[in-house]
Amino acid sequence: MELNIKHDKEYQQFTASLGEEDAELAYATPSEEVMDFTHTFVPESARGKGVANKLIEEGLCYAEENGKKVIATCPVVKKFIHRNPDYQKLLHQ
Repeated sequence: MELNIKHDKEYQQFTASLGEEDAELAYATPSEEVMDFTHTFVPESARGKGVANKLIEEGLCYAEENGKKVIATCPVVKKFIHRNPDYQKLLHQ
């Protein structure tokens, strides 16, 4: 499934348009150097198709490219990072 993911810095979220509904990965910025991924939402009709993983990967790549550390408050993001050790270096200690 090809997704067009947009990053909205003002609303602090990554969004994928899925026709009538959107999937989103929301974050907060507790400090200039840290992104806290707080919430992932995928509409029921699009679940099980890897949409959340693509949103999370986009968010983590953005964090890495911009020299930010990551907090995974969202359990889905936490599980993704645990399963993908390459991203564990981004975790905020």
